Amino acid sequence: MNCDDAQLRLHAYLDDELGPVESAQIGQHLDQCPNCLPVYRQMQALRAAVRTRTAYFTAPEGLETSVRSALRANVVEGSPRREVARKWLGLGAALAITVVATWSLTLLLSAPGEQSRLLREVVSDHVRSLMARHLTDVASSDEHAVKPWFNGKLNFSPPVRDLTTQGFPLVGGRLDYLHGRPVAALVYRHRKHPINLFVWPAPAGAATGERTYAREGYNVVHWVGGGMNFWAISDLNRKELQAFARLLRRPDVGEPPVRLVPGAQDAGNAPKK
Repeated sequence: MNCDDAQLRLHAYLDDELGPVESAQIGQHLDQCPNCLPVYRQMQALRAAVRTRTAYFTAPEGLETSVRSALRANVVEGSPRREVARKWLGLGAALAITVVATWSLTLLLSAPGEQSRLLREVVSDHVRSLMARHLTDVASSDEHAVKPWFNGKLNFSPPVRDLTTQGFPLVGGRLDYLHGRPVAALVYRHRKHPINLFVWPAPAGAATGERTYAREGYNVVHWVGGGMNFWAISDLNRKELQAFARLLRRPDVGEPPVRLVPGAQDAGNAPKK
C-alpha cells in the first residue's frame, strides 16, 4: 500500500469503519511510513479537540431576519425595547444550547464504544501478525525462556504458561501495541490454528467475568485475572477457545489434563475432561 492509498483511507481507519484485513494493511503501513504517521496523529488530535472543546455553530440563513421581525411585531407601545431584546436574546441562547446538547448527544451515541474499538484492534493485530508472518519475536515452547524475554521491554511481567500436554503448545511471544500502549502477545497453537493471547495490566476494579465475541470469522475470549487483561483470539471454534481460556485461568493448570474430542473443530463439540 502506497501513501496515497493509505491517506485516502485514514479517516475510515480512524473511525473504525474498515474491515480487519484493510485495517491491518494500513496499520502496517503506518508502522513503517514516516510521512503518513504524522498525518494520522494530526487527525487523532483534531478528533480529540472536537470531542473535548465547545463546538461553534453558524446561525441558519434567515434567523436574524426572523428575530428582528419578531422584535418589531412584539414591541408594545410604551415597553422598553431593551427588555424585549433581552427576552429574545434569552430565547436565542436557549435554542443554541438545545442545538449544542442535541449535537453532543448524537455524537456520543454514534461513536463506537471503547470495548468495540478495542475488539476491532485485537482482530486487526491478529490478522496483521498472520499477514506479515510475524507471530513471534522470540520463538520457544519454554515458558522460562519466553517470560524473561519481556524483561526491560515492558513495564510489567506477563504470566506465561506452556500448555503442550493439554493440546495448546506455547510457540513464543512478541511485543505488540493495543489500546494505546505496548502489550505482550503470547502465541499458542492448537493443531494448525495459531492463537494470539494479548496481555497487559487491567485497571483496579475491572470486571473479571469472561466475555466471548465473534468478529470477521474469528472467535475472541476476554477476561481479567491476577490484575491482567487477557484477550485470546483465533479461528478455532468458540468452545475450544473457551477451553484454552479456562486452562489459563486454572491455578493448577496441567493436572488433570483437558483433552479435546478429536474432530471437535469441525463438529463444534464441547471439550471434555
